[in-house]
Amino acid sequence: MGAGNSAPKEKNMTTDPIADYLTRLRNAIMAHKKVVVVPASNLKKDITRILYDKGYILSWKAEEDGKQGLIKIALKYDSQTRQSAIRELSRVSTPGLRKYAHAEQLPRVLNGLGVAIISTSKGVITDKEARSLNVGGEVLCYVS
Repeated sequence: MGAGNSAPKEKNMTTDPIADYLTRLRNAIMAHKKVVVVPASNLKKDITRILYDKGYILSWKAEEDGKQGLIKIALKYDSQTRQSAIRELSRVSTPGLRKYAHAEQLPRVLNGLGVAIISTSKGVITDKEARSLNVGGEVLCYVS
């Protein structure tokens, strides 16, 4: 009798878009993809800009698609070992449990070799920049 599952397809409604963004990057890295496309937002563009500035990705481009737009990210790999420039991406602050840090308490990732991305009153910046500006904020994620 039943015609199978004829339920309408739901749109991807994530409650944590930054965690979704980081997961898409991690999955693309594990699959050795050259390019990953993620839905755009100003916060994601800021995080992507930091990843590019710190040398974790080759390039990126924001594109309009009539809706919220897309970010195309070209991932960076070592030519000999095929190892990604991004070793680890981890979400710190979540919608259910926000993590804030004062300027003097900002975390150091891999003893300064990695980057903590912080959302501050001066914009989305790295932990090193936040220390030099003496501002604290919400610790979004760690990249190493």
